[in-house]
Amino acid sequence: MSSALGFFVDWDGNLRSTADPGGGYLCDVDGVARYVAVTTKTGTLVHEATLYRTLDAVAKAGITASLVDGSVPWGKKSEGI
Repeated sequence: MSSALGFFVDWDGNLRSTADPGGGYLCDVDGVARYVAVTTKTGTLVHEATLYRTLDAVAKAGITASLVDGSVPWGKKSEGI
């Protein structure tokens, strides 16, 4: 896998960039399989998602999620995160 650029939907329904997933997480991307593995810095898998290479590809898939930057936290206080 690599660090290919693109977008994915997080567990809160936000659209995030693979280059800046936020939360101290890293993205490991398989561009051929269109797979994003979101991991901690120690390699623990915390989220899996589909890779969308462009914002046009996101729209074509019918996804209307808001694009957020890495400063937006993952999870909600009500979830204990």
